[in-house]
Amino acid sequence: MFTGIIQDIGTLAAIDKNGDWTLTIETEKLSLEKTAIGASIACSGICLTVTEKGVKHFKVQVSMETLSKTTALHWRPGMRVNLEPALHLGDELGGHLLSGHVDGVARVREKKRVGESFLYQFEIPETFARFIASKGSVALDGVSMTVNEVNGTRFDINVIPHTQHMTTLTTLNSGDEANFEVDMIARYVERMMNPRAHA
Repeated sequence: MFTGIIQDIGTLAAIDKNGDWTLTIETEKLSLEKTAIGASIACSGICLTVTEKGVKHFKVQVSMETLSKTTALHWRPGMRVNLEPALHLGDELGGHLLSGHVDGVARVREKKRVGESFLYQFEIPETFARFIASKGSVALDGVSMTVNEVNGTRFDINVIPHTQHMTTLTTLNSGDEANFEVDMIARYVERMMNPRAHA
């Protein structure tokens, strides 16, 4: 489990594309000393398993299924990725609960500066639009964000200066894509309200 509060921006150092891809990610801020092999780290919202580690880097594997559902298919060495290790019992829940199981990709339809913030409009597939609500939560590249307004399959968010500094979100421009995960509470409520749709 994760909360969407990014702890470091890592750098994708290398990609081995033999079979399932193996990514080598460098980090300055994450303390890997106590990170076990087999532990989970969310990499731009994708829950990935640590297979090897060093003092300032770790390796994870990405399956073909994950590549087909996320932006990882287009990742290249030198790219920066948002990093968040899995929660430990007693950790602060600063954002909202996330599984790291990405639902798909959201496309940036508009980006503009409003005061010191950036206003983004994203579009997601119609099948997920019912899970997005004004003032609700959504994760974008692993970042817990509050939804401003919703219009069909499109919704707006504001990226404040702190989030600009601590995440990669402001590297996104019109036409770019981000991994998204809908609020799991919204998902379960929808299932309870429409049980026949999930039979």
